Amino acid sequence: MSIDQGWLSTAMTLASPNADLRPDESDISLLVIHNISLPPGQFGGGHITELFTNTLDPTAHSYFAEIADFKVSAHLLIDRKGIVTQFVPFEQRAWHAGVSEFDSRAACNDFSIGIELEGTDTQPYTDAQYIQLAAVTDCLMAKYPALTVERIVGHCDIAPDRKTDPGPAFDWAYFRTLLRT
Repeated sequence: MSIDQGWLSTAMTLASPNADLRPDESDISLLVIHNISLPPGQFGGGHITELFTNTLDPTAHSYFAEIADFKVSAHLLIDRKGIVTQFVPFEQRAWHAGVSEFDSRAACNDFSIGIELEGTDTQPYTDAQYIQLAAVTDCLMAKYPALTVERIVGHCDIAPDRKTDPGPAFDWAYFRTLLRT
């Protein structure tokens, strides 16, 4: 696994229009772990990629009508089988964190990489997801030295009044044991 021109060599790529230039493309110093399932609590079906590429059909599910116009993305999605899809190159700003703050610094999208895990706050994540997340994290930390174990957080940590993900189902201790660094 390697990173070339901002793209992860082992990921499927599907470019999202929901990205732009970072204020400083060399300032990558935070990793944010999220979760997502569409419809909520359901896995598979391709609806997450549709959301991130602005192709979600608002009539396909009642919940989709509420979110179909959202302009959001993440750098990576790791599905339940551990398959990684990349939507935004790491040197660009993905629109994943929203109003956020870390270490007294606002606008976390400016300096973070966002990884979505297909999941919910309350359902256990799969071993395949943890293994893949750890491998990707090790690769990212090798490429971007400002990313350290202390700078890996949940969405809930940077937007605590709005977000709860990756939720209590995410086993931080187990994830950290899988990291090589």
